[in-house]
Amino acid sequence: MAKQKAKPVILITNDDGITAPGIRNLVEAVKDLGKVVVVAPDKPQSGMGHAITIGQPLRMHKVELFGETEAWQTTGTPVDCVKLAVDKVLHRKPDLCLSGINHGANHSINVIYSGTMSAAMEASIESIPSIGFSLLDYSVEADFTASRFYIKKIVSAILNKKLDKHLLLNVNIPAVSQDLIKGIKICKQAYAKYKEEFDERNDPHGKKYYWLTGEFINFDKAKDTDVWALKNNYISVVPVQFDLTNYTLKKVLEKKNLFK
Repeated sequence: MAKQKAKPVILITNDDGITAPGIRNLVEAVKDLGKVVVVAPDKPQSGMGHAITIGQPLRMHKVELFGETEAWQTTGTPVDCVKLAVDKVLHRKPDLCLSGINHGANHSINVIYSGTMSAAMEASIESIPSIGFSLLDYSVEADFTASRFYIKKIVSAILNKKLDKHLLLNVNIPAVSQDLIKGIKICKQAYAKYKEEFDERNDPHGKKYYWLTGEFINFDKAKDTDVWALKNNYISVVPVQFDLTNYTLKKVLEKKNLFK
């Protein structure tokens, strides 16, 4: 009798905290596709980027929030969660790491600041194929119906292929009903940024404090970007890498011998 193939181990984390509706919906979407283990922050960690905890202890304990799915909450950052999961919970590298579902966009420049994508990137650095998922809806009452459907579709397709160990995908889902989603587009990251300023305010004691505000501005009018896809009700999938080398500029500098 042929030996039954072991189920893939799927690590799930996020940056909105372990009690966020998004992570609960991510578990629900993929729980039948493998052995799912959750290791996530005990509080929101949005905008943490690739921060890690140094100089203070990390704490982690088991919680029962997802039925029969094993789950742990930590005092650390999203990146800490991936490191702890591999070393202290799984005692091995999972077959796939999923991060999200983030409440709000992680398209374009957001990928730099995102704790969701930094967790996925940490997994990719450790040779674990990974995907970050985001829904363009910040509400705790967001409708994740379409997200669950398409996430299961995407993860199933990935698991059925021989994965590049550094696979890293940034997936954003428009906040529309499932019947309005036109499909999935492979995209590039749009060139966009925030025009930012700090509101200066006074607290009840008359002391000044500052609140970051900003407007998202898209400079990229191309029709193959994540921003365009989402605006037109497509799910955007952007392949991402942690190698930040500008190879075009490298060639220019080498050719010009600027520093010789």
